[in-house]
Amino acid sequence: MRENSTSVVRPRPGAGTAPTRVGITATGSCLPEQIVTSEQLQEEVARAGGLALPPGLFERATGIVTRRVARDDEYASTLAVTAARRALAAAELVPHDIDLLVYASATRDVTEPATAHVVQAALGSTAHALDVGNACNSFLNGIDTARAMILAGRARRALVVTGETPTRAIRRAPAGPEQFRAGFAGYTFGDAGAAVVVEPVRRGGILDIGTETHSEHWAVGGIFGGGSRHPRTEEHTYFHGDGRELREVFEKSGTAVLDRARHRTGLDWQDFRRILVHQVTLPYLRRFVEVSGVPEDRLVVTVPELGNIASATLGVQLDRVHADLAPGDRVLFVGLGGGTSVMTIVWEKS
Repeated sequence: MRENSTSVVRPRPGAGTAPTRVGITATGSCLPEQIVTSEQLQEEVARAGGLALPPGLFERATGIVTRRVARDDEYASTLAVTAARRALAAAELVPHDIDLLVYASATRDVTEPATAHVVQAALGSTAHALDVGNACNSFLNGIDTARAMILAGRARRALVVTGETPTRAIRRAPAGPEQFRAGFAGYTFGDAGAAVVVEPVRRGGILDIGTETHSEHWAVGGIFGGGSRHPRTEEHTYFHGDGRELREVFEKSGTAVLDRARHRTGLDWQDFRRILVHQVTLPYLRRFVEVSGVPEDRLVVTVPELGNIASATLGVQLDRVHADLAPGDRVLFVGLGGGTSVMTIVWEKS
């Protein structure tokens, strides 16, 4: 199955009081305090699995030096709630100012109900609450969903949040080299939370959204437990996937989705103040720059410090630079997600 879709936001004549522009007006993020180095993680895995691993293998192969890891009493919702409170504070809003809460993440607290309700209960808001999930593109899909509902008149102001704890899907005690290799991509993971406020704006806002989906590759990598296929088997609670195969799948997708975004908007690389890219490993980020032509000085590089923080990646990057952006500055978001999907958002600060 292959699906290509794009959406350009344009003013709509005669739309009455419905907004014609929607943008991101505030950001927040949350990083757990606990820091684990790649050396520490490798020693733990080697000891538990009885493996003789070359010194420095994890850091050398991934470029990841450290990652943040949530405590046992911290959950995906915990990180999302903290990020949400920071975004609301930055916007000078209270929880009841929100009438749509979208929890958009690859990680959930529980299978049922939606983790959005767990987040909402902690915040004390009463908004329409729902989950959106699409692997590492969940957060961008959540922003797109919120924008669409606001443009449709279904919501006035939205809070899009993510909490990611993929380190709990790391295979820390592999039963031999084969299991170690099958779960190696999981050793890139780190934990984090992010949030944005999405609402109508007078100028700028979200200018363009593009997606490209290649669902025939859904089985290349993922966490396959918890659903109807593998409801209660421990084996499928760990991340399973070949990092090299995942990289090959995304490289086959090429740069067409980026080329189309620039063509639709008439913008080139130098027109973006920042280009935020999902980051799995440092070598893959370098390869992305080489293939796409994205200027390195526009990137916000987080993977050596934080690892692969799944759908929180772009939210954390945006929160780090948001205060330095001026009205009129444009940002390109580039999301890569298992399934597989590629997604772009072009946003101009109001």
